[in-house]
Amino acid sequence: MQIAPLSPHDPTELGGYELLGRIGHGGMGQVYLGESPGGEPAAVKVIKPSVVDSETRQRFAQEVEILKTIWGARIAALLDADPEADRPWLATEYIEGLDLSRHVASHGPLPSLLTASLGATLAEALASVHKQGLLHRDLKPANVLLGPNGPKIIDFGLAVFAESSVSLTAPNTVVGTPSCMPPEQANGEKPLTPAVDVYALGAVLLFAASGHLPYQAANIHVLFHQVTDPAKTPDLSGVPDELVPLLTAMLAHQAQDRPALDDVVKQCRTLIESQGFKVAQARRRLTSHTAAPTQILDSLLHPAEAPTVPFSPAGEPEAGATAEPPTTTGTGTEATRVLPPTGPDPTHTLVDHPEPQPEAAGAMGPAQNPPSAPTADTGQAPSPLPAPGPPAKARGERPRHSAQARITAQRLREAYAASATF
Repeated sequence: MQIAPLSPHDPTELGGYELLGRIGHGGMGQVYLGESPGGEPAAVKVIKPSVVDSETRQRFAQEVEILKTIWGARIAALLDADPEADRPWLATEYIEGLDLSRHVASHGPLPSLLTASLGATLAEALASVHKQGLLHRDLKPANVLLGPNGPKIIDFGLAVFAESSVSLTAPNTVVGTPSCMPPEQANGEKPLTPAVDVYALGAVLLFAASGHLPYQAANIHVLFHQVTDPAKTPDLSGVPDELVPLLTAMLAHQAQDRPALDDVVKQCRTLIESQGFKVAQARRRLTSHTAAPTQILDSLLHPAEAPTVPFSPAGEPEAGATAEPPTTTGTGTEATRVLPPTGPDPTHTLVDHPEPQPEAAGAMGPAQNPPSAPTADTGQAPSPLPAPGPPAKARGERPRHSAQARITAQRLREAYAASATF
């Protein structure tokens, strides 16, 4: 999975970050792959101009304030933000890897050992978030990124303070992803408790182990009815037997019947140890199994090695000696935002275990279940190396950080223009 090129209407710089390509988009904003002046990659989230109003700014500012309070090894870190800018933006740690939804769609469900490792890791991460007085409220497979150092949780755009009764949503409006939403959240009950994240984690682990979510329906109203109906039990088909008791408890209809996150960690440890592994060993196996190759990001952000050109004894290049310019290809997948309480429910399309292909992508929210997301692909970039862009203007435009970054951004724009329909 590669980075989509910038469109002609995209900014090329925000808050000192050079924007190199698109990671994903949703109803509220666009997420770009950015590069800091020091060369640090970042996921830069920008609110679309068409939806920038006072309420959107207030919600975005709340997201920034929440991200400032969250820390942990399994949480994508906030790097910088400016909710008061003409185009409000925030930058978070870029995690190079597939999200859980895309990994399962491409490579199939995880074995029980790795699912238990994922459960222990994410449960511990959510417990640390809850200790900070916060709830995620929108945990789903697309919000779990499988990076080179293990899984991390992203997109706290719907996070709320656990004790807060203040809501920026309209009355009787339910915000979140219905397929992973517990009954009390779907019913609009307030205040919500940490049990909502336990249920959502159960849905994530069910998806990891089986390739499907607890409830599935073509119509969102039918889906909401399934989620809120106490007589309708979650679909646990395809789940390994040893995981069924844990997932059944985590997906219990009543919040008080679900285990605490500490208990989830303990049960996952027991499952891991029953298979003859230590937790740390299972974590390493999970990371090794899910980590994606890194050559895509490397080709975007790091200059290629200097070509070898033969020189004459006098120090001049020999006649006819040329250097092959580096080439870059660009494809991308855009992801959608949280589902509104009306409209069709996304349908996951799973493929039958294809041969793994070199893939690498990373994102910070807003990401939605990618199998339903539209895809924008571009072909091979033109082979001639484009001329470097113009120098910085006197009006204060910042020069690009490196020749490779300038060349890459120019090539992506040209590739996009060649394939665009407008």
